Amino acid sequence: MPIRLATRAILMHRDRLLMVNAYPAHRGSDLWCAPGGGAERHQSMPDNLAREVQEETGLTIAVGEPCLLNEFHDPDRGFHQVEVFFRCRLIDGALSEDWTDPEAVVTDRQWFSRGEMDLIRFRPSALPSVAWQDPGAPAYDPLERIVP
Repeated sequence: MPIRLATRAILMHRDRLLMVNAYPAHRGSDLWCAPGGGAERHQSMPDNLAREVQEETGLTIAVGEPCLLNEFHDPDRGFHQVEVFFRCRLIDGALSEDWTDPEAVVTDRQWFSRGEMDLIRFRPSALPSVAWQDPGAPAYDPLERIVP
């Protein structure tokens, strides 16, 4: 199985980071991640990311510079994903109750403060330090096994 390339948004608004629960309800995971998804052939990574964020959240964004590279894998299934995180800026929209992901992958989306990040399960672990631009925040989050 080839390595899957994905794009993810570091989207801050009012000192809060946008996160999504990207697991169908029947799987019941409490794991949160930054919005985004698998790259499509012949589409630039920024265009891919803007489309994914629109689908998953209903928000329109401007995609900035890359800020983090993350990778994870499940050697038992032969799955390996590399994610490129980009700093993004909100252009238009707000999270609304009547929104639904057209692909039915994202079940919830929410803005989290730095303190609230301590109360949820998320990946990659470097996300808060990168999002809030801590001195010495990593640019690479090393390969780790998928967390169910």
